[in-house]
Amino acid sequence: MSRVCVFCGSKTGKRPLYAEVAGRLGRRLAGRGHDLVYGGGATGLMGVVADSILEAGGQAIGVIPRSMATREVAHPGLTRMHVVGTMHERKALMAELSDAFIALPGGFGTFEELLEMITWAQLGIHRKPVGLLNAGGYFDPLVEMFDRAVREGFVRPKYRSLCRVGAGVDELLSKLESRRGEICRAR
Repeated sequence: MSRVCVFCGSKTGKRPLYAEVAGRLGRRLAGRGHDLVYGGGATGLMGVVADSILEAGGQAIGVIPRSMATREVAHPGLTRMHVVGTMHERKALMAELSDAFIALPGGFGTFEELLEMITWAQLGIHRKPVGLLNAGGYFDPLVEMFDRAVREGFVRPKYRSLCRVGAGVDELLSKLESRRGEICRAR
């Protein structure tokens, strides 16, 4: 697991804890020898995690649609920036460049990116670990929805483990690193 894709908000949210955790994640990724792949933004939790990994001596690779890059939201100091045409191209390239996925708190875009990676794992499109960094219980309602989908018969129990959940940075990274070599299949 050398490159970790992080999905997160372009805002920092109302609780300082979210930015603290994003900064800790960036530093720990660098400390564990992992590079960051993310949406390429300079603001919000996106900017915090990128700045943190760079300050800790790690690599940060951004993938941003042209329309966002030209509105001056692109991070100017990344190791590498890929400018693509569409949001679909962005997600596809981020997935291609990454060995694992982590979601930090964020909004609809973060939810959509996370759920697509879980779905792709379920369908066997990729075999990469996916995790939620549940800072301050932010994702508790979503985790409960996952569990409810299993209880109600919409998700097979074996697929529930496709998304690992951790309250702390090191806890989640350890869970994802231990998933290397596991096979995620739809059948």
